[in-house]
Amino acid sequence: MATQWDPDKPIYLQLYQQVVARIIDGFIKEGEALPSVRRVAAEYQINPITISKAYQMLQDEELVEKQRGKGLFVKHGSQEIMLNRERDSFLTEQWPEILQQISRLQLSAEQLLAPCAEEN
Repeated sequence: MATQWDPDKPIYLQLYQQVVARIIDGFIKEGEALPSVRRVAAEYQINPITISKAYQMLQDEELVEKQRGKGLFVKHGSQEIMLNRERDSFLTEQWPEILQQISRLQLSAEQLLAPCAEEN
């Protein structure tokens, strides 16, 4: 997880978004435990309440479940739920702005895809 925090966003929200990204990317797999609050607090030198708040958001969305005495575990199906949610968010919030910028700069599909062709 990142150690540089955006001063314009609450840390708990940034931490939540990082955990979601790590689950989507498969770094934290379904059925696996999230790192403990104590461990994350020590590693990143942030208040345990901040981490608890981020983890509570995941619990509230029923993406993770608490197993008494063991910690929080990613629920099966959570990765697909998060991936679909992130896709929807991208398509409704970010993509229209990107399309507007593409149009404003009069970029062609070939220009946009050229970096992809260079990688192959």
